[in-house]
Amino acid sequence: MAAQRPRLLLPSLPPPPPSAAMATLNQMHRQGRPAPPPRKLGPTLGRPQIKGVVLKNLIRKPKKPNSANRRCVRVRLSTGREVIAFVPGEGHNLQEHHVVLVQGGRTQDLPGVKLTVVRGKYDCAHVQAKK
Repeated sequence: MAAQRPRLLLPSLPPPPPSAAMATLNQMHRQGRPAPPPRKLGPTLGRPQIKGVVLKNLIRKPKKPNSANRRCVRVRLSTGREVIAFVPGEGHNLQEHHVVLVQGGRTQDLPGVKLTVVRGKYDCAHVQAKK
């Protein structure tokens, strides 16, 4: 009699819980792989910076432990979206219809403000040096 090869014992997996409805092999073959979820785009729609036009100057108050008047601007982006952007530094020269470059980067104590104006680009002047 020929020598028999040893049979490999595969570890058996525990059965799935009854609530998780798993697809059968036939269903997976017919439907194919599930589509991956769409990638989430940030406030600049996947771009590092984006150009926009100032619509209005705003002064925002920060959340609870902090106290200040934060300078913000309402901007219409080149994509057509209207967003609020924070203007960093002390003092700014922004007025209505000025063109600005905004980048991602939220201001932690201002709810809903997810963009920051880039100083020194287009119509937004650099921060003035202290004298």
